[in-house]
Amino acid sequence: MCEKGSVGACGDLSPMAQMALVPMGEGEAFYKGERLPGAEALKRAGIKPLVLHARDGLAMINGSNVIAGMSALTVHDVHRWLKMSEIAAALTLEVLNANMKAYDERLHKTRGYPGSLESAANVRRITEGSELLAQPGKKVQDAYSLRSTPQVVGAARDALKWARYMVEIELNGAADNPVFFPDEKLVLTGANFQGVPMAFALELLGTAVTTVAVLSERRHNRLMNPHLNAGLPAFLTKGAGMFSGLMLSQYTAGALICENRILSHPAATGSIPAAADQEDFVSMGMTTALKTRQIIDNAQAVLAIELIAGAQAADFRKPHKPGPGTQAAYEVIRKHVAHLEADRPLYGDINKMKEVVESGEILDAVEAAVGTLA
Repeated sequence: MCEKGSVGACGDLSPMAQMALVPMGEGEAFYKGERLPGAEALKRAGIKPLVLHARDGLAMINGSNVIAGMSALTVHDVHRWLKMSEIAAALTLEVLNANMKAYDERLHKTRGYPGSLESAANVRRITEGSELLAQPGKKVQDAYSLRSTPQVVGAARDALKWARYMVEIELNGAADNPVFFPDEKLVLTGANFQGVPMAFALELLGTAVTTVAVLSERRHNRLMNPHLNAGLPAFLTKGAGMFSGLMLSQYTAGALICENRILSHPAATGSIPAAADQEDFVSMGMTTALKTRQIIDNAQAVLAIELIAGAQAADFRKPHKPGPGTQAAYEVIRKHVAHLEADRPLYGDINKMKEVVESGEILDAVEAAVGTLA
């Protein structure tokens, strides 16, 4: 189905109508990677076309079901991405010899946000046993980008809980119109197709991911800056002045952050009346779903950039080792991206590490080493 054309009320009519064509033997479909006429795709799959009866057509195209499906995938992806953000943060904290008092469970209990407690616990677990964090020379108070991670990621985690709550209601409810109650011989016409509940949830997730990605970019900036990086070489290269090192990777992260800030502008407030003003308020939830997916895609690359820098910094801290969790992350990074000894084009490293972040390989390795993260 085409991505664009749904206004999210009366549901996702346009894309769902394209989907509904295929069971009837019309439209287009992919079968084993090949784009085919709907009838041919059904034939190859051994499926007979449906003959629709009264009410069936409306049932197949009504409701915000495309938004619901995309929302469910987004909730899944954001949870994994937030855990990856904590892994990236943990590696940066170690190579900068952060003061881990900011992650003490007692500190977070005094305020009480569940997400903050979860995030701090995850970072403690990932960094436990770190030789890097056992070194002297800590500041009394680190910069906000280092010590605010649990509060910021925790807020995103709490936002995710609400978004998941909304999506689970949607997945288990009837978003149809009209709704039939056969036992009561009753038909009720209403607006259960409205995509606003999911649109609001997705807008919040987009804002949350963008904010956490800003935190990642700020930590990465500290790794680059010789005035802020606890004795590491400028731009994480031995040849500063002759070599650019990872300097330009921060440009890329900054550009992605700027794009995500623009994408965080809400679509859910953008109703444009349709259907001769019968549908005079619509959710634009599909636009929200599409831009939230793009926000997550950009944010994967932002984390990839911080992870590359964190691994580079860890090389300069040898022979001191990270904790078992961050060591597991480091080993996956080095499996795909080599240490930057002399300048080389960085786009290949960034694109490859983005793929690795998305694949879950780093997250799986870290959880195998320290247990499942919250």
